[in-house]
Amino acid sequence: MVPNQTQVEKTAMSRKSVAKPPQVARSLAESLHQFLTPQVWKQGHQAMPMAQSRRGRKPRWDLQPLVLTLLTMTWCCGDSQVERFETAKAFCAVTLNKRRRPGVTLEGFHKALARLPVRVLRALAHGVRQRIQAIWDTGTDTGSEKDTGWRVGEFVPFGADGSRLECCRTTELEERLGEAGKKHSAPTMWVTALVHLRLGLLWSWKLGKGTASERGHLQQMLRLLPPAALLVADAGFNGFELAWAMIAAGLNGQPGQGGFLIRMSAKVQLLTPQEPKPGRWIDGEVCYWPKESQEKNHPPLWLRLIRIRARKKKNDVWLLTNVLDTNRLPRELAGKLYRWRWENEGFFRTYKRTMSKVKLMNRTLALAHREAEGSLLATQLLLAQGTCALGRQACSARQVLLATRSAIHKEIAQKAGPRQWARFDKRLRSARREQRVRTSAKVTRVWPRRGPHKPPKPPRLLKLTESQKAKISRIEQKKE
Repeated sequence: MVPNQTQVEKTAMSRKSVAKPPQVARSLAESLHQFLTPQVWKQGHQAMPMAQSRRGRKPRWDLQPLVLTLLTMTWCCGDSQVERFETAKAFCAVTLNKRRRPGVTLEGFHKALARLPVRVLRALAHGVRQRIQAIWDTGTDTGSEKDTGWRVGEFVPFGADGSRLECCRTTELEERLGEAGKKHSAPTMWVTALVHLRLGLLWSWKLGKGTASERGHLQQMLRLLPPAALLVADAGFNGFELAWAMIAAGLNGQPGQGGFLIRMSAKVQLLTPQEPKPGRWIDGEVCYWPKESQEKNHPPLWLRLIRIRARKKKNDVWLLTNVLDTNRLPRELAGKLYRWRWENEGFFRTYKRTMSKVKLMNRTLALAHREAEGSLLATQLLLAQGTCALGRQACSARQVLLATRSAIHKEIAQKAGPRQWARFDKRLRSARREQRVRTSAKVTRVWPRRGPHKPPKPPRLLKLTESQKAKISRIEQKKE
């Protein structure tokens, strides 16, 4: 099973006794081994069902080659899944050359992936989070000799945001996921992500339907935040119940604890002990107590409202936080952290555009969930490797992806045997066109937002008139 937050705190090393970060790996396999350690793989095996883990005969698609192929399919380039699978399969074979070779067909890989429980991928992601915290959480304050970019002051800044992923228009996905946007829109999946704001590292994520609530996702991910985390979010995450949930999860703003920093909008009403002067407001204490909470006799929240003036336009930013001490969270630092919240937007651009995940490619719900979980884990590992190589600085995801693809092709070219490099003439002879007899219609159902196809009607047949026959006769006589 996936360990809970208490187990994370017990297993995570303290900042004083943590060892030095590992050296920069010289190969892609060594770099992956820094994060996918034997202990992480052990956590994945422990999350497997007992019926699958106690099989007498070892399956061809074991956990390690299955996950490694899934990750590599996200990194390598190709216009189709078959193209990416061929590259990922070859890389997996040369990387795990002492193990039993995995399957050779994409259909077999999909069947094995569909049987893999999603909690196994989440257990691996949990282990990678532990490795990230063990490597980066070694510093104290910004500017110190031990500064690794993990902490800013006494806080570990994280940003929260969500986005939709488009899915294929299959009957199963349309029935299970439904519509989330306009009428007849494609089925979508919602992903809410937590990103480290200084390093740009993906920390955790939550998947749901396209109509899922990102606030509900955030409440479920609060237990995954490390100690002293400062959650920074936009106006979509304001709410009295969510604020109480964050405080109950340990983000209470007290010394040594984390907190939250959320942008306010006109929908939120805040109370002040004295007559408010919005035009002159800079930084002060307010009472957050909506009318619904007053009627239910819920206790109010005494928080701090910060106004960050815009440099050019008149769109000042109003931030609400439960860190009341101005020495722990100065107004300048609060403004800087909120500007860093764009790392969330940068992550989704990386995931959708750089990793080509604007649309998920699998056509069943089980495979679509596993594709999303695996691709997010692959993006997390990609960013972690690049940041570690740069000395714990934010990296260019595009450049790291190009280096990863180059390493994949180099490993295959150097270590691949005759089973990976078949003769060219043999592969040409196997490239046969499909010869099955088609008995079904070309279009199985009506395509949304497109007019129904109307086949052309038969041509009109008319009898030649006497004048037309005479004209044809004159034309033929001139040719003679």
